[in-house]
Amino acid sequence: MNNRAAAEIRDVDRDSLYILPLTIVPIETPALRRARLIKNVHLESVVEFFDGADTGSGQLDIEDLGKEFGWPETESHDDLLMLRKLALLPSYDVYSLRMSLREQGIPVNSHDALKLSADKSRELTEYMSNFTRPLIAQIYGGGDVAIQDFEDVINLFRDPDVKKAREKLNHMAEKLNIELGDVPTFLEDYGDIFLSLSYYRQCLDEIEPYITDFLETVGTLKENWRLQTDQNLMQTCTEMEAQINRFMAAISGRLENFDRRSEGMWNNLSAERFRKVKDTIESYHTTIGGVLCSLSVKMNAWARLFPRKDSGGPVRRSEFILSDMKQGMDKIQKIEDQAPSPSDG
Repeated sequence: MNNRAAAEIRDVDRDSLYILPLTIVPIETPALRRARLIKNVHLESVVEFFDGADTGSGQLDIEDLGKEFGWPETESHDDLLMLRKLALLPSYDVYSLRMSLREQGIPVNSHDALKLSADKSRELTEYMSNFTRPLIAQIYGGGDVAIQDFEDVINLFRDPDVKKAREKLNHMAEKLNIELGDVPTFLEDYGDIFLSLSYYRQCLDEIEPYITDFLETVGTLKENWRLQTDQNLMQTCTEMEAQINRFMAAISGRLENFDRRSEGMWNNLSAERFRKVKDTIESYHTTIGGVLCSLSVKMNAWARLFPRKDSGGPVRRSEFILSDMKQGMDKIQKIEDQAPSPSDG
C-alpha cells in the first residue's frame, strides 16, 4: 500500500487503542480491507464491517469469516491465519502495533499507518512540553526565544539562514556527542518516544473520570442492602474494585518512573543515555497499551450505557457488571503478568 492508502485511514481509527483498520495489513479478501478489527466489551477481537448511530455495529466473529466469504480450505486461509494472530494482540494503538506486528512477523502495507494523526500530535503538544522544554533548555539555554517548542527544533532543517541553522545543529551534535548527520535521527526518535508517553498519559487522563464514576457505583452497590444478599455480585464488585485500582496504580507508577528516568537523562546528556531510556520505554509499550486499551473499552462501554449519575439504576448497573464488565478482566491481569521486570529496563 502507498502513503495515499494509509492516509485514507480515519483519524479516529488511527488514534484509537482498540481499533485496527485492516487496510494496514496485507489482507486478500477485498471486503475485509474496508473492515476493522475491534475489541468488544468482553475484550474479544471481532471484525466490524460498519458502525453508525442509526445502523449500530455490524460485527462478525473471526472464526465465522470462512463461512461468510466461502473460503475454500478455511483453516489454512491466509486471512484467517493472520486475523487469529491479530486477535491475540493486547492493544491496537500504533506504538504497541509497531512492536507486536514485528514480533509476530506480520508485515504492514505502509509504516505511515503506524503513526498518530497530525491532529492528535498537535493535541498532545501540552503533554509533550514536559519533554521538549529540557531538550531546548539543554541545547540552547534560555536565551533563544526563537526556539520555543519541538516543532521549532525540527524547523531548523528548513531554516533559510543556512549558517545560523548549521551553528545551532553543530552545537546540538556536540552536546549529544554524535555526528551532525545523526542529529535528524536523534530528533525523530526523541520526538516519537516522548509522543508515545504523551499519548498514553492522555489516554489515562481521559478514562479516569469514567473509572471514578464506576468505582463510586461499585461502592454504592456494595452498600445497597437489597443487593447485599447477592454474594456473586458482592464478590465481583470487590474483585473488580481491587483489580482496577491495581491496574491504574501500575500504569501511573510506570509513567511516573519514565518521567524520572527522562529527568535523570539530562544530568549527563548523550545519545547513548537517551537510547537506554528509549529502549526501556519501548519495552513497556505493549503492557501500558494493553492495559489502557482494555480499561478504555470497559469504561467507554460503561459511560455509553450510564452517561449520568441517575442512568440505569442499581439493578441495571449490577446486571451489566455481572454480564459484561467482569468478563475479560483476567485478560488484563495476563497482560500485567507478562510485563518486563524492572531489571529489564
